[in-house]
Amino acid sequence: MAVKTLGRPRAKGGAAGPLQSLLWRWQWLRPALLLVPPLAWFVVVYLTSLVLLLITAFWTIDSFTSQIVQVWNVNNFRTIAVDPTYRLIVVRTVALAALVTVTDATLAFPFAYFMARVASRRTQTFLFAAVLLPLWASYLARVYAWILILNHNGLLNWSLQSIGLPPANIGYSNVAMWIVFSYIWLPFMIIPTYAALERVPESLLEAAADLGARRWRAVRDVVLPLAMPGVVAGSIFTFSLTLGDFITPILIGGAGGKRLRDSLGGSTFLGNVI
Repeated sequence: MAVKTLGRPRAKGGAAGPLQSLLWRWQWLRPALLLVPPLAWFVVVYLTSLVLLLITAFWTIDSFTSQIVQVWNVNNFRTIAVDPTYRLIVVRTVALAALVTVTDATLAFPFAYFMARVASRRTQTFLFAAVLLPLWASYLARVYAWILILNHNGLLNWSLQSIGLPPANIGYSNVAMWIVFSYIWLPFMIIPTYAALERVPESLLEAAADLGARRWRAVRDVVLPLAMPGVVAGSIFTFSLTLGDFITPILIGGAGGKRLRDSLGGSTFLGNVI
């Protein structure tokens, strides 16, 4: 009669025996070995670049040669603290990033809810394609397409005038940037929200219905809290991508380079200043 022994597993190969024994004895070693390479890459590439960027903030630029002068000083920080123009740029950038995030969350949640909880498999596939196909196109191509729509002689004004309405004239403005940013980053909000909604168990909605909750209340009290991690993940994408973008403010904001030279106002954002 064979006796089954409990305890440390024995390795079949002699070479792998010490490693398996070590992993069995120290359970924390396995996740540590998995996390060390990506964390090391993160520290070396990302954090080191940020440290170098911080170091350059203590240097200045020669106004005549446009060369970096590696002399330590705090003039840049003093300028940011004293000059109200930079505070205005920071407030403008953060406000637009927050507005784009709220807009995308408002648009993405019902769309993702329909995809995850209502649509059939065929409709779901079609909607997935509709969300992902714009990401296959170039970022610049999508921005230029919106320029053709929103500029003063564009499709939007032509359509309004053709039905007897006054032109919108929102091209090359902060409103235009809000629309374009919301469109460009919308897939980054829909996809994580859909992933979170799809994991909500149907049994919880059935339990809420058994307890007398209407559909809207079940969505508010059950679905929305469980989907919040996906909404937060999408918000991080949309907020951070809007915060650092410099291409859209230049192209959609209109004459961004000139405004950057003239008083750093108008449609200038943090990305343009950096």
